[in-house]
Amino acid sequence: MKSSRRKNHALQEKGTKQEKQDSFIRRNVKDRLFRYIFEQDRGALLELYNALNGTDYCDKDALKMMTVENVIYLSMKNDLAFTIAGVLNLYEQQSTVNPNMPVRFLIYLGEEYQRIIGEYGAEKVYGTKLLKLPAPHCVVFYNGNKEEPEEQYLCLSDAYEYPEERPDVELKVRMLNINYGRNQELMDKCRKLKEYAYFIERVNEGLREGIGIRDAADRAIDVCLQEGILKDILTDSRLEVLGMLLSEYDEKKVRENWWQEGWESGLEEGRRNGIEEGRRNGQAAERLEGIRILIASCQSMGATYDQTLQQVMELYKLRKDEAEEYLRRHWKG
Repeated sequence: MKSSRRKNHALQEKGTKQEKQDSFIRRNVKDRLFRYIFEQDRGALLELYNALNGTDYCDKDALKMMTVENVIYLSMKNDLAFTIAGVLNLYEQQSTVNPNMPVRFLIYLGEEYQRIIGEYGAEKVYGTKLLKLPAPHCVVFYNGNKEEPEEQYLCLSDAYEYPEERPDVELKVRMLNINYGRNQELMDKCRKLKEYAYFIERVNEGLREGIGIRDAADRAIDVCLQEGILKDILTDSRLEVLGMLLSEYDEKKVRENWWQEGWESGLEEGRRNGIEEGRRNGQAAERLEGIRILIASCQSMGATYDQTLQQVMELYKLRKDEAEEYLRRHWKG
């Protein structure tokens, strides 16, 4: 019995020490791994730019870094921003699909242009001479678990409440799937991107096996060092890389929890408002308003069309064709 207690105590103590060490490793880690890799190696960043744009620039000193940090809430920051040859490049790595990336890039772009205009002299924006600005190229590098096309475009106009054929303001974001084995031609043109994708795949492999982020990251680092993958970074900055992975994993879990909690509370509110409005006295107009509120609430919280359809059918005891008629009227987009 005493031996068993000592063993359990030792395991608890080991776990506590590990948690403290991981907490220490996370502390003051401000970079994300994708950003860290390409900021550290300007030659790799130039290679990535050339691979994306079919160019062959050679002078890495021509890159001017302009990364924006802490633009608005939630410590939002742009991963990489730089100018070259009259083009402002905004790069972002994402492990979840975020349809709001166009508006986020719009915010980043406004900050960048404000900074550039400040260099001209802010008062000159009111002058008669046209101020020249670098053209923006916005790219998301996606490496999440959800199956996505190799390439797609997200548009700011998708968020407009009332779609327009030719909106006055548009911003397109190029989203590339960089999971290992995808976009092979791009990977072959940028070795560092391919190595990054391979490293993340090794981490995910461990997570799929259920070994935990710390052990998965440690094992992935060991494997990649043996194979010469990201060797320069993993050799010199192992603890920093580990800290970035632990922090990114924590951030992803927090955001997923926030979304889930928001979805559940929003759905409940939609149910409550819809039922209260729609069943107040049984009149058709109030019932219609209740269904409209429910549909709007579900959609605002990110529910799919099919999820919302199911909610309308269940709460209002409608046939599928009846519920589809309401969604046809009130579903946005």
